[in-house]
Amino acid sequence: VQVQIYNRSDWREIYWQSWSQSVCHRSSGKVTGGHQDKTLTCITTCTLTDNPTYIWYKNGHKVKEDTSSLYSDSFSDADSYSCAVKGHEDLHSPAVCQKCWSVTYTHQNICALKGSTVNISCSYTYPSNHEIKAAFWFTKRESYLGDKESDCTLRITDLRLRDSAGYMFRFIISGEKFSGSPVSLTVTDVVLEMDPTSVSERENVTLTCRTNCTLDPITVYSWFKNGQPIPNSNTSSPVYILFSVSSEDTGRFSCAVEGHEDLPSAEETLTVRCK
Repeated sequence: VQVQIYNRSDWREIYWQSWSQSVCHRSSGKVTGGHQDKTLTCITTCTLTDNPTYIWYKNGHKVKEDTSSLYSDSFSDADSYSCAVKGHEDLHSPAVCQKCWSVTYTHQNICALKGSTVNISCSYTYPSNHEIKAAFWFTKRESYLGDKESDCTLRITDLRLRDSAGYMFRFIISGEKFSGSPVSLTVTDVVLEMDPTSVSERENVTLTCRTNCTLDPITVYSWFKNGQPIPNSNTSSPVYILFSVSSEDTGRFSCAVEGHEDLPSAEETLTVRCK
């Protein structure tokens, strides 16, 4: 009867109790506190008979055996702990710890150009005694560059505006799931604004190259006339001014982000009237 209960519903869980707070926190893979005295409690959903003996594991290795369901010590945040009832060691509890389960992104918010390729750099950690069963992102347009150890980098190619979304990584270990918080990806195109579009000779014209989000690293802008680069026109500012224009300045203008000159803005036409 007891074995049947173990297999179906009698799942054991670990609870952490801080002596300083005297508060019991149910753990789902994360624990509050640092290197301080805590109490682990191995509990069952029903009362076991015959005064069971409890076995404690640290990083998958047996460290303690006692008739008490309590285990007090100064526990490390980086280690994982689990328990089992003696005689049923194959049915030990899920492991819990504070800092050994994590998903870390290099950038939480990413701005990228339409048509470009973006790498969402990511790393993850988990208890060393576990084996990764699956590692994946919640997206269909992906090229997973990571592995089943610590790297979870995602690559998305030929970005489209509709790719703007939150992206979340998840890994599964022995039936346990852990997900990172979403990474926000904003995909932007490049838009050229021209003010004014029709002027008389010797007037000034302001060209502004805009994106819907801030590109990182700091962007350098390239400027084009009739599809050809304007000599010595690259600027760190998104604004380019044509001073005292002449009829020779009449033409089609566009801009692009340096390094992505193959992804220019749509062209705007400047008309210069002769006086």
